[in-house]
Amino acid sequence: MTQNSQILLFYPMFAHVLLAAALYALLTFARAPAVWGIGRRKDGSNPFESIEAKISANLTNQFEWPLFFYAICILVISSGIEVNHLYVWLAWLFIAGRIIHSVIHIFTNNVRLRGVVFTINFVAVLMMWVVYMLQ
Repeated sequence: MTQNSQILLFYPMFAHVLLAAALYALLTFARAPAVWGIGRRKDGSNPFESIEAKISANLTNQFEWPLFFYAICILVISSGIEVNHLYVWLAWLFIAGRIIHSVIHIFTNNVRLRGVVFTINFVAVLMMWVVYMLQ
């Protein structure tokens, strides 16, 4: 990869920003019946009540382990080292995993599968740190 390879890490970072924005939009939609009365059932209840808490919890998750993803990306970019294919592949693996984790978290109760996907996310970021430390 070329010296401008650092920009390749911005794309997965931006994808995560878009995921967080989509989760904020989904949470706003899910809260609309309770907050604004839009989409409320005839009995006054919120049809999205069952997933509202899951969306909120998942959104909170986007500011926990991903902090270490942003930290390593910024460290790699600012250090000026050549961003190799492994960094980019691991970054996209992390993002794909975050998206899958969000879908599982919000729309299922499969904690075991969610844990497996989280482990993949965790290892991807941890490997980015290991690769950096070995350079």
